[in-house]
Amino acid sequence: MKTERGIGLIALIFCVLVIAVFLAFSVYLIRLDNVIRDKFEGNRWDIPAKVFARPLEIYATAPIAQSDFEQELKLLGYKGSDSYTKSGTYVTQPNTVYVHTRGFDFGDSVDPEQVLQVSFTGDTVADVKATKPTNTGIARLEPMLIGGIYPQHNEDRVLIKLNKVPKPLIEALIATEDRNFYKHHGISFRGTARALVSNVTGGKRQGGSTLTQQLVKNFFLTPEKTLKRKVNEALMSLLLELHYSKDELLEAYLNEVNLGQSGNYSVNGYGLASQFYFGLPLSELNISQQAYLVGLVQGPTLFNPWKNPEGAKKRRNIVLNNMLVMGYLDQAQYEKEIARPLNVVSKPSLGNASFPDFLDIVRRQLKTEYQETDLTNQGLRIFTTLDPIAQTRVQNSFRETVKRLVSSNPARLKDLQGAVLITRPENGELIAAVGSTQDFTGFNRTVDAKRQVGSLLKPVIYLSALESGRYNWASQIEDSPISIPTDGNKSWTPKNYSGSGYGYVPMSQALANSYNLSAVRLGNEFGISTFSNNLTKFGVTSKIPNYPSIFLGAVDMSPMEMTSIYGNFATGGFKYPTKAIRTVVDSNGRLLERFALNVQQTIDPSTAYLLNYGLQQVMSSGTGRAAYASLPAELKLAGKSGTTNDTRDSWFAGYSGNHLAVVWLGLDNNKITGLTGSSGALPVWTNVMKQLRQKPVNLRQTDDISWQWINSGTGELSAQGCAGAMYIPLLRHTVPNRADACGASHYQVEPQYIPDTQQNSSQAQSSDSMDNYIRESEDSMDQDSRGRVISSGSYSH
Repeated sequence: MKTERGIGLIALIFCVLVIAVFLAFSVYLIRLDNVIRDKFEGNRWDIPAKVFARPLEIYATAPIAQSDFEQELKLLGYKGSDSYTKSGTYVTQPNTVYVHTRGFDFGDSVDPEQVLQVSFTGDTVADVKATKPTNTGIARLEPMLIGGIYPQHNEDRVLIKLNKVPKPLIEALIATEDRNFYKHHGISFRGTARALVSNVTGGKRQGGSTLTQQLVKNFFLTPEKTLKRKVNEALMSLLLELHYSKDELLEAYLNEVNLGQSGNYSVNGYGLASQFYFGLPLSELNISQQAYLVGLVQGPTLFNPWKNPEGAKKRRNIVLNNMLVMGYLDQAQYEKEIARPLNVVSKPSLGNASFPDFLDIVRRQLKTEYQETDLTNQGLRIFTTLDPIAQTRVQNSFRETVKRLVSSNPARLKDLQGAVLITRPENGELIAAVGSTQDFTGFNRTVDAKRQVGSLLKPVIYLSALESGRYNWASQIEDSPISIPTDGNKSWTPKNYSGSGYGYVPMSQALANSYNLSAVRLGNEFGISTFSNNLTKFGVTSKIPNYPSIFLGAVDMSPMEMTSIYGNFATGGFKYPTKAIRTVVDSNGRLLERFALNVQQTIDPSTAYLLNYGLQQVMSSGTGRAAYASLPAELKLAGKSGTTNDTRDSWFAGYSGNHLAVVWLGLDNNKITGLTGSSGALPVWTNVMKQLRQKPVNLRQTDDISWQWINSGTGELSAQGCAGAMYIPLLRHTVPNRADACGASHYQVEPQYIPDTQQNSSQAQSSDSMDNYIRESEDSMDQDSRGRVISSGSYSH
């Protein structure tokens, strides 16, 4: 009886244990199942934000030369060919290019894949024909990918849909990695048993043999190789196959598998690997290239094509042979593909942005212009203002010119650094940015290099003088020594670059030749607070000191801040925030809203027109005149040089009708370069501007502007050909009402007093009209004394 009870108790305990183990196993399976479903049905990957250049818009009359168009195609990885049957190819003929575009998903819109026929006349698009034309008549090439903003795990991938994957790649993968993929239920029992025995006995480590197990290993589990992990791998593989179709699993595998490493960035998935190894979209690879990517599954490091080209080729050939054995290739196809070279790119570029200085500016602007909660979205698409052709040319020109400067004095200038920013004044769009003469190190001089700016700030002083109405460009201003009291018993005594003063000079001459003493006297007249307030209004964010040397640029500012200041001048008095981002689209195609970017009027347009004249004189007869040796005078360029004490910093800022460029040169250790603004930054600026298609400066002349001949010595009206006469723009209410002796005959004057008895027989006298002058009644002046001008001519020049 006791024996039977003992057996019953043991049986009960055994049943309880079995039930407990079953329940524990069930709970464990449920937990694993939840882990699988949560990750597989949620955000599977940390997708980096992709940053794109502007898309090239092509339409009749577009200012695009055929050479520029072909360069853009090459930057995008298009291949010149005898036909354009495949996407990513183009055919060149005289004055015509045929392009088979790839199409592009912008998130909120999709451009179709199509064939374009683009005809050119000179430097302009003459006509565009498309197989899928739009109502607007505008076709677009896809924007160039210039980099990514990576998630914390430093993984990168280009997501692909299974229906977009070339069939040979899938066949190569099945033939090489899992020939029974469409037959098994997630695991290979033979392979799993072999791996378990090996791991238990301490033999050579074995991995799972199915694609599903490989997916589980990469997607859910840690790299550790233990019995527990192997069991989990098998269970999770079975659960995955239970919930999801083979196609869903295969698509996840194609996007997840690790196929290489680029610096700190992991190259995941075939979409990105295609770009990394071949510089092409997956759809444009030949079978041989697809086979190579499949071969990488067994060891991206082992079969690295740059370090082990022979091993890489042998591995590719094994994959091609597998395809032959499985019947995916016939003998002729096999021999054709095995004879091909690897044809990988000479240098992979993923992880390192094409234009890192520009990309860095994009990162910074994202944080200041968009809600942080929006930026956490997976897979953002950031469309920027970058013009890749302009950027490439500016970058190359900048470095070549700096190299020539260094060769003139290698001992002093061997570490010469610099920065260039190019914007479109009419909207503030940044089209190119270079922050170093060498590779990007993380220190972006366009934003981070805050250096004294020297004479670049002088136009702000002259603007105050023009706004006051007391001065015009012919006004005589004093350029003589001055000493200004500062703190305590100290005083500041500035000097001209030449060391001596120039006496009384016309204001335009003082600015054109960048005289220090006259600028300080004028600045001191209107005060430091007026000067500082203008700088803030124009977009300066750096702290502005409250001492008089500020008038000569003794303040640290970045090239980006100088771009903001001169943008006010180039637009005729409007401040457009410098922007590197056009739009941001989330993974669902939703356009993200940015913080408000306000366009502000900062200068009266009439006064801005006057200031523009002064800056043009800098280029035509002052410190910027050397630019006209390479750039046409018809462009009517405007700009200003800047040189700091002991020639530590060299600056030039200037603009055409469609481009504003700011250049800084200096040494990071702030030692003397010996370069002035004219000898250093100006040659760089000139060569940079030569790389771009320029339009003439053409600020609108307001109704309040009157061009007049002014005697620069007396400030009176004068005439062409008279001694000291300058033809300048003035505000109408500041036009003088007295003419000098030389010019008096060209103006209508008030008659002398005549008794009433003779009034009927007397007439006001006026000068004879001259062929070169035209009287305008709207130029009437107040009649205030005998011999004063009451009507002046508006002259052509």
